[in-house]
Amino acid sequence: MKTLVDTNVLVDIITQDKAWASWSETALRKAAEHSTLAIDPIIFAEVSMKFARIEDADAALVDFEREPLPYEAGFLAGKAFLAYRQRGGSRRSPMPDFYVGAHAVVGRMNLLTRDAPRYRTYFPGLKIIAP
Repeated sequence: MKTLVDTNVLVDIITQDKAWASWSETALRKAAEHSTLAIDPIIFAEVSMKFARIEDADAALVDFEREPLPYEAGFLAGKAFLAYRQRGGSRRSPMPDFYVGAHAVVGRMNLLTRDAPRYRTYFPGLKIIAP
């Protein structure tokens, strides 16, 4: 089993966020006991903003398996975004969360995140690890 680790969990740990670092570290450790931890290019891109050099981002994420983003996930992200727009969402292009959620669904992965409500709304079958 794999667990896709959402950006917010990684950023909590990297920045030692006072409110969330402890929960994120514990949840990440528990997930690692039972699954392989993974990221995708979107998560890498979001986390990389915390670093000046790619080498530093690579070093911070060395323990995570890197999963390519499948085209099937792009299709599912588009459908989830369409549902979002039909529900009155105002953004004009799919948000990273739609790609991340779709990737976890298509890849049959768990998702470790602090942002469960949107994932539960648009990907109801997704197994989410959240506070």
